[in-house]
Amino acid sequence: MKRFKNITRILNKISFQHKTNFLIFLIAGGMLSIMILAELSLFSLKYDFDMLYKKRTVPLVQLEEIKDLYKVNVYDTLFDLKQGIIKYPQAKEVISLAKQIIKKNWIKFNESLKDEPKPFFYFFTNIAQRYLFEKQNQENFKILQNSILKNINKKMKEIDNEINAILIVKKQSRTQDITPLLKKLYLNIGLSNIYLTNLINFDLKKAALEKRRTSKVFYYTFAISLFFIVIIFIVSILSSVFIMDNFKELHNSLEKKVDDKTKELQRLNKNLEIKVKKEVENNRKKDRIMFQQAKLASLGEMLQNIAHQWRQPLGSLSLIIQSFQTKNMVGKLTDDFIEQKVNDGLKIAENMSATIDDFRNFFNPDRTKKYFTIKECIEHSLELTKYLLEKKGIDVYLISDKEMLIYSYFNELSHVFLNIIKNSEDALSKSNIEDKKIFIISKKSKEFAIISFIDNGGGIDEDIKNKIFEPYFTTKHKSSGTGVGLYMSKQIIEKHIHGQIRYENIKHRLGTNKMYNCAMFEIKIPLKMKN
Repeated sequence: MKRFKNITRILNKISFQHKTNFLIFLIAGGMLSIMILAELSLFSLKYDFDMLYKKRTVPLVQLEEIKDLYKVNVYDTLFDLKQGIIKYPQAKEVISLAKQIIKKNWIKFNESLKDEPKPFFYFFTNIAQRYLFEKQNQENFKILQNSILKNINKKMKEIDNEINAILIVKKQSRTQDITPLLKKLYLNIGLSNIYLTNLINFDLKKAALEKRRTSKVFYYTFAISLFFIVIIFIVSILSSVFIMDNFKELHNSLEKKVDDKTKELQRLNKNLEIKVKKEVENNRKKDRIMFQQAKLASLGEMLQNIAHQWRQPLGSLSLIIQSFQTKNMVGKLTDDFIEQKVNDGLKIAENMSATIDDFRNFFNPDRTKKYFTIKECIEHSLELTKYLLEKKGIDVYLISDKEMLIYSYFNELSHVFLNIIKNSEDALSKSNIEDKKIFIISKKSKEFAIISFIDNGGGIDEDIKNKIFEPYFTTKHKSSGTGVGLYMSKQIIEKHIHGQIRYENIKHRLGTNKMYNCAMFEIKIPLKMKN
């Protein structure tokens, strides 16, 4: 029991792959070996049976024929010649033919005794015969056989001599009687037939011996094949049992690992859900901060525009106030003059109030969507930036279809347009181009309104153009840029309006004969807005 446990422990140390390979090799190699052994054995046995017939049965017939020829064709013919039943020429012809047949059969018999080359598959039988049978018996058989063959050869020569002597006596027509010669011939033929009979009996015994030997080879082959089959079967069963144990252990370990991983994933999912909620919250906070930063940046620009638009009206109001003082000093202050100047002052105040309302509405976030044209929204953004554009000598060209109506958020879209126009204004301010141009082209496709903003400010460096929509990325100085304008524009277009925005460096003539390196922002707005 302990030994079996030790063997089991040793086998368990062998890897699963090696066990599987061993089992496959054992089954395949064992079955192949058994098949080869069985085939070789069958062919060897068949060869043995074929040789048994060819080397034993056929030669026996030849020996029997020799016996008959000596008795009938030789002795009886000479006896008939003595009695005068047949004549000398006929007797000589019959005896000559008989001698030829005897010689031929005897030569064939001797040739059958020679060892023929055996086929390659006979080696198995040779091995079996070498180790399963006694060599001494085989050698004794060979010695006895050689002795009989010598006696037969000797008697054949004597018979030939006696036949020739009888034929010579009869040919010479001697008066002496050939009876003694016939008696001697009859005796030698009898002895020869006895030797031939002994040789036949010897071959029969040898054939029976070889049959028993072949049967033994067959039984031993069957036993060896059966033994190997049983061994391979037992080893295969044992290997299969060990492999099944490995499968069970592997299954159990994998099942345990899956359970552990499942529990770990469940824990991670719970933690991940919490983390996602926190990250979403943080992102919302960041977005709100970014929106606020973007609006504060825009507020500074708006204040410049308000200051510019109020500067002239304030100057006019100052002149009106001064005119009252001047007229009063010279004594020409009349009711008509007062009424006229008051009306002028009120108009100026109304314009200033309208300007404040325009900028205030711009910063109010949209809560509802409404119908408006693309051109109307672009013009509103241009109105808020026209002071800075005029001051920096930038010409703006708007090409738009008045009837291109969309259903969306007016202020948010106007804010995006304002951000892009401001980027173009910054790029053109830094460039050395004299004819600074911004082309705004809007056109309609099957599903989208497409708005292109093109300026000849030289475009954006290829190395950084893919980063311009990232948060806090800016090419401006920290004092003049926050890096959230284009990021917020992308968020508004893609998340709120469900459109698309992209940037590309292009070459464009911008209505002239000269080719400019240009920057192009393209915005696609769905004509059918999603709710």
